[in-house]
Amino acid sequence: QVQLVESGGGLVQPGGSLRLSCAASGSLFSIYYMGWYRQAPGNQRELVALIRSGGTTNYADSVKGRFTISRDNAKNTVYLQMNSLKPEDTAVYYCKAAFSRNDYWGQGTQVTVSS
Repeated sequence: QVQLVESGGGLVQPGGSLRLSCAASGSLFSIYYMGWYRQAPGNQRELVALIRSGGTTNYADSVKGRFTISRDNAKNTVYLQMNSLKPEDTAVYYCKAAFSRNDYWGQGTQVTVSS
């Protein structure tokens, strides 16, 4: 069993920055990747960024150059640094841990970009 706890969301003005954290507990052996997803009202949940066990990353086109995913293996924590935030980045952000047979999700953290 894996538990994920996100933190770091909040209200920020356009152009501002936030850093989200996802702390994982439980067995992370044989994990494929950890990722950040987001869901805005009326929209489907979409991939924002992921980092594989080997360290390679992928980003949605809409966040390339603005968001950076990273991890601290000693702390079992994945981060999402979000810069140059736009109103369209407003959503609930979810952390996901993907394994061969199961996926685990965090409870989500709200990010609101507004002046």
